[in-house]
Amino acid sequence: MFSGIIETVGHVQAVGEAEQARRLTLQTGFADLDLGESVAVNGVCLTVTRRDAAGVADFFVSPETLERSNLALVAAGDQVNLERSVTLATRLSGHLVQGHVDGKARLSAAVQDGEARRIELTLPSELRPFCVEKGSIALNGVSLTLNSVDAVGADGRFAIGITLIPHTWAHTNLQHCAIGDEINVEVDVLAKYVERLCHAYLKPSNA
Repeated sequence: MFSGIIETVGHVQAVGEAEQARRLTLQTGFADLDLGESVAVNGVCLTVTRRDAAGVADFFVSPETLERSNLALVAAGDQVNLERSVTLATRLSGHLVQGHVDGKARLSAAVQDGEARRIELTLPSELRPFCVEKGSIALNGVSLTLNSVDAVGADGRFAIGITLIPHTWAHTNLQHCAIGDEINVEVDVLAKYVERLCHAYLKPSNA
């Protein structure tokens, strides 16, 4: 479990391909990683399979994860957001994040707003029930607040608007995203559970 508060930006040192899977070697900056420890990499919960005292660690990325996330696109030299799992003594400054990516957003706009940045992204329509104005969402593992949620368009996608404060812009890899880039999305897990529990009581849309 994570909180969506990025601790550092890691650097991809190498990418190895293996039977539709990948092995990522990252310079994490964490000198005390344990084998088997969970680390969120761009918001994806991965397991440390090798590490050294210099903070270099290996992670195995399964075919399922490659299909659902942007880790299929990272290359040596890229930067990735990193967060270690929370403890019972950790302040929950963001929101509850599982590290389970629900889909991929596409960055459609980014403009400066004073010292902040306003960004717009489009998401697949199946994620819209879990997005509400002023609700929480994780983008590349970053806990953020939704400013706006638009209706689904003819292309089957909908737009969301988000404001990034200067600290978030400076300390995450969102600053390096270009228009059209894919960004990992995890919607609020509480919203998913509420939707599942209420599903039996909801009338079909064509009723």
